[in-house]
This record gives sequence, structure tokens and C-alpha cells, in this order.
Amino acid sequence: MDQNTLNFGGESPRVRVEIRDHVAHVTLVRAGKMNAVDTDMARSIIGAGEAVADRSDIRAVVLSGEGRAFCAGLDVASFTEFAGTDPEARVMPRTHGDANLYQRLCLVWRDLPVPVIAALHGVAFGAGLQLALAADVRIAHPGTQLAIMEAKWGLVPDMGGMVLLPQLLRSDVLRLLTYTARPVEAARAQTWGLVTEIAEDPLAAARELASEIAGKSPSAVRAAKALIALAESGAPADQVLYEESLAQTGLIGGRDQLEVIAANMAGRAPTFD
Repeated sequence: MDQNTLNFGGESPRVRVEIRDHVAHVTLVRAGKMNAVDTDMARSIIGAGEAVADRSDIRAVVLSGEGRAFCAGLDVASFTEFAGTDPEARVMPRTHGDANLYQRLCLVWRDLPVPVIAALHGVAFGAGLQLALAADVRIAHPGTQLAIMEAKWGLVPDMGGMVLLPQLLRSDVLRLLTYTARPVEAARAQTWGLVTEIAEDPLAAARELASEIAGKSPSAVRAAKALIALAESGAPADQVLYEESLAQTGLIGGRDQLEVIAANMAGRAPTFD
């Protein structure tokens, strides 16, 4: 196997990572189950995210799903598995810093130091929606349906959704979708803030955007993502202003910035080590 292709999930891979031209193409490959999440899938998604985080050569990520859907949510068979265990023992342990296993499968993508673009088609329900929300940008096919599905099963969003959703939705929209579990189509989801762009071929559009980002200064893009995360965290203005200046100080005159200047002056695309 090519060293730039990684499979996660053992003999029955659940996630594939292909690295090309500084872009990590991360694909959910449980197509027969519409990429529904069970425990093995959760561990595989986390493993893929952590593997990407460990590589300094990656400048952007495209997150997508094979088959008919991006991700249909939690595998229904998992409800039977969960019913036979102590819910507190399964849900409450903080196995990944501040998060449990299922929260980490989404938040590992938010925490990546490089931009993540999710390509959505079919459905993004429940766990699938929360996974998509961890991306920086979501590009959806017009026919995509999205839903905060947990109310259908008598549950609440618990995979990082309440960290991610309030940053994207008005409170009334968040409450409507959470209380009802209603699916919404991509056009409505875009007006509400769940979808960034709509494209007939969302995967191609996501790859094009990732390639564009990969052509920018890697150090500047990483610094920008970190600054945005700090600003969105509610940090006080004086801290954000200080970190903004500190990041700029680290970029000015650096190797990447000098290459950008040289490339712009020469009318060529920059090249980075």
C-alpha cells in the first residue's frame, strides 16, 4: 500500500485517508451502512483525525463519505449494544481530554490545525451532522438532508453538537431542530448556517477549495485558524488583539511569507517546503 494511503478499522476498514499534494482526503468507507457510526467507526474516525494532525506536510483536509450518504448517524444496531451496558460508564468517562469517545470523533476535526472542508450528499443525520459541523466549511449537494436527529430516539445531541451548533445557528433555529429532529434540505440549511455552499458535485468543489487553500502560505493558514478559534472561544478582546499581533510577528519575514512576496513579484505560484 502507498505510504500516503492509510486505512483505519482493521480488516474491515471504516475510514480511508489518501494524501495528495498536501491535502488529506478522508473518506468514510462504510457505504453499505450509509457510513453509520458504531464503536469501531468512531475509533476509526478518531484514528484518522489524529493521524492527519500528526503530519506537518498537510495543509487542508477534505472529509467525505462513500456511497449514498455522507453519514446517516449512529448505527441503529448500536442502540442494542448500548442498552446492555451502564450508560454512565459508557458516556461519562472523559477518555479524550474533556471529551468521551463519541464527542472526540467530531471534535478531533475541529481541533486540527489546518482547514477541513466537508463534502455532503445524501444525508447528514445525528452523528453525521455533528461530524460535518466540526469542519471549517461544508459544501452540500442540493438534495442533501441534514438533521439533529437525536430527539427521534429520545436523546439529546451529545457528540460535541452543543459546542458547535450555537456558533452556527440562531437560538430559535437551534431549538426548533433539536426539539423536532426535522430534516432540512441543503438550501434551507444554508440560510440557517449549517451549510456554507451548495454544489452539484460537492466533492469536486471541496477538493478544488482544498487545493486553493493548500497553495497559500501554510504557516499563515495555520495561524489564521488558531486565531479564529481563539476569537470564537469568547476570549477577551485584549487577549485576541495580543495573539493577533504575536501571530503576525511570527509570520513577517518568515520563509513562507518571503516566498509569497517573491512569487507575487514574479507572477508565479508560490512553492513551500
